[in-house]
Amino acid sequence: QVQLVESEGGLVQAGGSLRLSCAASGSIFSFNAMAWYRQAPGKQRELIAQESSSGSTRYADSVKGRFTISRDNVKNTVDLQMNSLKPEDTAVYYCHVREDRWPTPVNYWGQGTQVTVSS
Repeated sequence: QVQLVESEGGLVQAGGSLRLSCAASGSIFSFNAMAWYRQAPGKQRELIAQESSSGSTRYADSVKGRFTISRDNVKNTVDLQMNSLKPEDTAVYYCHVREDRWPTPVNYWGQGTQVTVSS
């Protein structure tokens, strides 16, 4: 079965950095897009970074310039480098893979990992 396994998050002071990793395994035929989402308490889950299979990236305005997504298409991993962290970055972070099967795409999710930024 397909699995997305995330590394542990952690507790970081404001201004610090943290790197999250996600490893995909199983029979995903095509990793059309890999992404990171986050969800803070009482808020909707938010797409914050996405990279296509061709290497194009998109970022939410809230993290643009501070976070960097990178994927390894050989090892089937996706990382999120988080710099200049702010308390408002505190959330559960989820790895996501979209496989564009016909007629409907298939979505795979990591288990989620807590990132807490202290002031």
